[in-house]
Amino acid sequence: MTPQIVAIMLVRNEDKFLRRAALNILGFCDRILIADHQSQDGTAEICEELARTSPKFEIYRIRDPRESHEMLVPLANTKTWVFGVDGDEIYDPAGLAKVRARLHAGEWDKWWVVFGNVLNCDVLDESAQTASGWFAPPCRSMTKLYNFAAVERLDPATKHRLHGKNNVFNPGWDGVSSRWEMYKEVAWEDSEFRALHTCWMPRSSLDENTSRRNVTESLGLRNRLRAAFARLTGRKSESDYKAEKYRRGEYVTVDASPFLK
Repeated sequence: MTPQIVAIMLVRNEDKFLRRAALNILGFCDRILIADHQSQDGTAEICEELARTSPKFEIYRIRDPRESHEMLVPLANTKTWVFGVDGDEIYDPAGLAKVRARLHAGEWDKWWVVFGNVLNCDVLDESAQTASGWFAPPCRSMTKLYNFAAVERLDPATKHRLHGKNNVFNPGWDGVSSRWEMYKEVAWEDSEFRALHTCWMPRSSLDENTSRRNVTESLGLRNRLRAAFARLTGRKSESDYKAEKYRRGEYVTVDASPFLK
């Protein structure tokens, strides 16, 4: 049986890169679920445009990030690959076409999750067709491609999509040894599963800063108080997590034309 490939995009104020991020994965996926978490910029209009572009796009307006997890619950224990994509992730569509063939051939079935190559960008120059930033590795990869045949059921306490730590696995898989960190084995130039992560660039026409906090950094009283203090004192709301995790190693510039076609 050929697996289905379902993307889940959890977005909030993403009108800078959402259109390109979504269209670059269109050929790879069978369904693309876009969960719009109360966006106030042009994200909703872009979602409507995408829905007119292809029936693969399914648009949902959500009030809480947890709803993005609930969309995935019925897919557990089915022959489905779930692809988590953020609004600032631009994938190589030609590379994804090769990954799709591998998934259909069952080549990656033994893995629960596969992590691909990433360039964490602070510059994306469309006129020069180049991107600049920091590779993963040495920093970690944030790509999210999950084999839902591996799980009997998802962690019910998950606060948003693909972040459960207490999933119940089927025999032969687990949350540790069934993880393939492909990006540590394959060079950027040779990778079929790779993305430009524009995390150091504004994601919305409403953004004043170069980056924003992740959803997980916004949850919990401590994080909300820290963000409120930053606003009151006039400090930038730049993500401490991103600065620590994504700016490692050598600063490089690469050919971005495969991502911008």
